[in-house]
Amino acid sequence: MFGLGTPEIVLILIVVLVLFGGKKIPELMRGLGEGVREFNAAKANIKTEIEEGMKKEKPSQVPPSDNK
Repeated sequence: MFGLGTPEIVLILIVVLVLFGGKKIPELMRGLGEGVREFNAAKANIKTEIEEGMKKEKPSQVPPSDNK
């Protein structure tokens, strides 16, 4: 995982805990979760719009090829 071992990850978690405190971390995670949820909803909406647009388009007329 990006060349990070267990000691490095533990150190990063301790630094985050010291900087933000135990009470602030749940708020940060809640905000992160909401952001991910909004991103996934927007992604699904765009995918749906693209699929609907492709269904509405008529397939282009391809001239028959001569296979003699």
